[in-house]
Amino acid sequence: MPTHFHKKPNMYVSHVQLKVSNLDRSIHYYESIIGFNVLERTKSSAVLTFDGTSSLLSLEEVPNAQPLRRGQTGLYHFALLLPTRSDLGNFIQHTIQQNVRVGAGDHHVSEAFYLNDPDGNGIEVYTDRPEQEWLWQEDGMVYMTTEQVNVQSILRDANGTWNGLPNGTVMGHIHLSVADLAESEKFYTEALGYEIVTRYGNQALFISTGKYHHHIGLNTWESLDGTPVPENGVGLKSFTIVLDNETQANKIKDNLSSMGAKLEPFDGAPKFSGAQAFSTVDPSGIRIVFTFDGE
Repeated sequence: MPTHFHKKPNMYVSHVQLKVSNLDRSIHYYESIIGFNVLERTKSSAVLTFDGTSSLLSLEEVPNAQPLRRGQTGLYHFALLLPTRSDLGNFIQHTIQQNVRVGAGDHHVSEAFYLNDPDGNGIEVYTDRPEQEWLWQEDGMVYMTTEQVNVQSILRDANGTWNGLPNGTVMGHIHLSVADLAESEKFYTEALGYEIVTRYGNQALFISTGKYHHHIGLNTWESLDGTPVPENGVGLKSFTIVLDNETQANKIKDNLSSMGAKLEPFDGAPKFSGAQAFSTVDPSGIRIVFTFDGE
């Protein structure tokens, strides 16, 4: 698995924070199906880990939680990138044994499986094909598609051991449901400095740094002109982007200020998402936390 895409100086997503309706139920799901362990827990929140020290995901139970609704902006899915195809085979064997329903897609750059947690939050578990096999086209876009996954081929690479998420798992990317694609494109490319690497017509685009196939996906498939998830709604509370240094942070702050975006501290992110430098909200009402902590 290429590892440099999820290290500095790339702007990669390091942590996702979800709002859930029943913390015990969600913890059971993320432990028994996805392969996390609880690192820290309070009455209403949990920080999840796979290595006993760091965290990619945290959960917060909201009182009188409202369910996800079509037309809301926020999370389309977060994506856990496993180190090897063998790891992916082990995971699929595990979901079969657990009788868990999954979707799948061969995207040429990657092989991916899709699940939903008990609140309907989208999850992708995937592995990348070798970087040398990705096809970069004359227009500078990377070739991505969605075709049928050869599940049997992946299962043949499995070694029969699933002990939870393997060491080396990272938050590969996040895919967001946004209200206005053009407005989101301007925000993420001009203010934050991401590059467009793929477009799907006028309804979806994929952005990255360092020529990854995507660190962030954006689409309006179910959220065109949508409204943010309410405070007491389940879904995405925030996601964390790792910045390279203070110079980059100051440039992004200036860009955001010139766009009229609010800059503020964000105490709601767990300490495992990094020492927060600052926070903002994108044009679709999605909270982004920026940190310097990361490799």
